[in-house]
Amino acid sequence: MNETVYAFTARDIHGRERRLDEWRGQALLIVNVASRCGFTPQYKGLEALQRQYAARGFSVLGFPCDQFGHQEPGDAEDILQFCSTNYDVSFPMFEKIEVNGAQAHPLYAWLRKEAPGVLGSTAVKWNFTKFLIDREGRPVRRYASATTPERIETDIQAQLDA
Repeated sequence: MNETVYAFTARDIHGRERRLDEWRGQALLIVNVASRCGFTPQYKGLEALQRQYAARGFSVLGFPCDQFGHQEPGDAEDILQFCSTNYDVSFPMFEKIEVNGAQAHPLYAWLRKEAPGVLGSTAVKWNFTKFLIDREGRPVRRYASATTPERIETDIQAQLDA
């Protein structure tokens, strides 16, 4: 299939339908985030990547998800306040979605298939799973929750230099 990330839409955290085509030509890091997770401090590293590389054509896209341990229980306003107050998040945030199962957002159903995890598994295992997308809108690599944003920086630079 020749589909790219640009074929998808998602509602941003303010409820506006957004076409991912808005980020055409940029390298992206798509992350399912949560406010009450052991990996939540990764917001700091994600924001650092956003600030360092945005001018070169890079963006983090955050997708809150409450499917793992009920670690994103709040509504959009709660999530925005948390991200702003604790991490000064400037990257685009989207409405809370499901990433696995029958109700999974179509973007995540596609990402799971296009960039399988360890041993070919397709399910997202936990919060802060990351998908690196190249400038043509194709998934390059999936990273586990424990992989910190700092450890992905070299791969991001390679996409920006390509």
